[in-house]
Amino acid sequence: MSQPSLNVEPVLVGRDNLVWMIPTATDAYAVVDPGEFGPVAAFLTERQATLSHILITHHHGDHIGGVEPLRTQYGPFVIGAETDAQRLPSLDLTVREGDRVALNRTLMAEVIELPGHTLGHLAYRIGDGLFCGDTLFGFGCGRLFEGTPAQMWSSLSKLRALPDDTRLFAGHEYTLANLDFTRSLDPDNPELAELHHRFMTILDDGGFTLPHPLQLEKRLNPFLNADNPAFLARIGLAGLDPVSAFATLRERRNLY
Repeated sequence: MSQPSLNVEPVLVGRDNLVWMIPTATDAYAVVDPGEFGPVAAFLTERQATLSHILITHHHGDHIGGVEPLRTQYGPFVIGAETDAQRLPSLDLTVREGDRVALNRTLMAEVIELPGHTLGHLAYRIGDGLFCGDTLFGFGCGRLFEGTPAQMWSSLSKLRALPDDTRLFAGHEYTLANLDFTRSLDPDNPELAELHHRFMTILDDGGFTLPHPLQLEKRLNPFLNADNPAFLARIGLAGLDPVSAFATLRERRNLY
């Protein structure tokens, strides 16, 4: 069954954090990973709206820094991982894999557990949107601060299994930097060059490269292709098992 298409709006926090605002009523929004109070409050003031929910993907400060002042100002319902509750701001609801949370009468947030970047990392699948914090980026993935390569590969494989028309709403605008790395692996791929030009134009015009369809990531994100024999042969990793190939790619990206 197709999922409803969300009219999500981005709020830029700092240099590259993307905070996503999801309408839950005519005058209310849910917010994913509010790293700061000010930009979110300004967004709500401009629209004469309030905040109904805060959804937290993980405990890093650039994703939770605005939670407490937003709670004080607007009184939203705060949701986060049961497995990571001790490292998160006070939660109104703790959730685990497969839980479904109603944001209004028709809109549900489905919880996906994604250990790797951190051990308690979550994503929320809402309508046709995937809000996955720092697990999957445009043409990249998060660093392994706590999890193992095997955990992260399992988490990415879980996301790869979602429908092609799922839209990726990541926690950072890292697409162009990640695409530079992807092109270094596969320099003769004309589609990567065309995408680089397209995304550069979007950013130069003050826009954002996200969201875009998960189908694009499945085809071209190197971290989602660590089990693709043709891709691994093309980049000199033929014969490696998926976890080893993923770990090698992640280390190459760390050093890029």
